[in-house]
Amino acid sequence: IAMGSVFLRGRVIKLLAMIREPILLAFSTASSEAAYPKTLDRLEKFGCDKRIASFVLPMGYSFNLDGSMMYCTFAVMFIAQAYGIELSMAQQITMLLLLMVTSKGMAGVPRASLVVIAATLNQFHIPEAGILLLLGIDHFLDMGRSATNVLGNAIAASVVAKTEDSLGETDALGESEPAKA
Repeated sequence: IAMGSVFLRGRVIKLLAMIREPILLAFSTASSEAAYPKTLDRLEKFGCDKRIASFVLPMGYSFNLDGSMMYCTFAVMFIAQAYGIELSMAQQITMLLLLMVTSKGMAGVPRASLVVIAATLNQFHIPEAGILLLLGIDHFLDMGRSATNVLGNAIAASVVAKTEDSLGETDALGESEPAKA
């Protein structure tokens, strides 16, 4: 949200209000893909050019998985702490870079984060049995992860539209007016 407000200024609050329903849909279904059509519709009403939103959103579902990467990082760190394993700063940075790559494309696969976490645990010599600590709460964490992914993708699409001068204004009813050329 902070980086989005750099580009969108005060309109980021309006964007948050307009995508509230897709975020709630993603949260309640634990699937960011379920919210895709509603997110696309809300972005168009926000003023994003349909061409840009239709390009950036699918790309975001493959490459801009903020919630998934953060969840995997926090989960691995939690398991390491539960086992009393200290990770150096270099190991933590390596883990961040590894998870940035391995988390791509997992938004559409339920519980795929557990596979990514298991592989990461193995890479850093942390017992894979630590995954059992997450199994009971993974569905609830998946809900937050999905909502975060929708938020990140909506902000990304709006920022791209703004940088391409294709972000129109919205009126009081939320109807968009085309960007001024």
